[in-house]
Amino acid sequence: MQYGICSLSIVPLRNDPADTSELVSQMLYGDFFKVLEQRKHWSKIRLAFDKYEGWIDNKQYLEISEDDYSALNKETPKLSHDLVEFIQNSDGQLHPILIGSSLNGLSLLKHSHDGNIIEGKIDKENIIKTAFLYLGTPYLWGGKTPFGIDCSGLTQMVYKLNGYKLLRDASQQATQGEALSFIEESEPGDLAFFDNTEGVITHVGIIMKDNYIIHAHGKVRIDRLDHSGIYNADKRTHTHKLRVIKKII
Repeated sequence: MQYGICSLSIVPLRNDPADTSELVSQMLYGDFFKVLEQRKHWSKIRLAFDKYEGWIDNKQYLEISEDDYSALNKETPKLSHDLVEFIQNSDGQLHPILIGSSLNGLSLLKHSHDGNIIEGKIDKENIIKTAFLYLGTPYLWGGKTPFGIDCSGLTQMVYKLNGYKLLRDASQQATQGEALSFIEESEPGDLAFFDNTEGVITHVGIIMKDNYIIHAHGKVRIDRLDHSGIYNADKRTHTHKLRVIKKII
């Protein structure tokens, strides 16, 4: 078994081993993983953080040892906390990294960093404040950054920055936590999930106070939430049908 770490700011994780394949997620600087299959130009990997799988370009990561992987896996994640920060390599060159990047592998990569670091679990009341950092971010299928994010990428990154692990896709996140019967039982920071006409969960957002929700739909935005689902005041219509509310924390 081989292991690797992301040494670049953002690396696409694709459904198939080709540059034209669907973007299913992204790796951020410092993310580490197992290599499940290696080909001449591409590797299929499984991320340590959420066990998500996909294909990455062999030119876009560095190999690490099994011991290094195990050591990183045992550490409390140390994450960058500003929207954009910089790391410095051994030649003194600066490279940008984005909020939520992992800094546990700095010594392995021979990089230094003097920006803000966040680690450990933070009170649930901070969830909404963190979500506001992404407000206005354009929607990007598979995205996980302030330059483009999808609905479950938003919830995963917001929870990650507060010290909690969510799975990657909305349907996977819906298997976590405790189900609530009514919106009235929820509190800010809980997750609301929405399904399509086939009953498949395809969307997720973070509940705010006073029946509002912050979610990624076209962009990260705030809309009304009621028993039917999400009401978009701009369009004067419900855009998503409520399936279940989950309390994760």
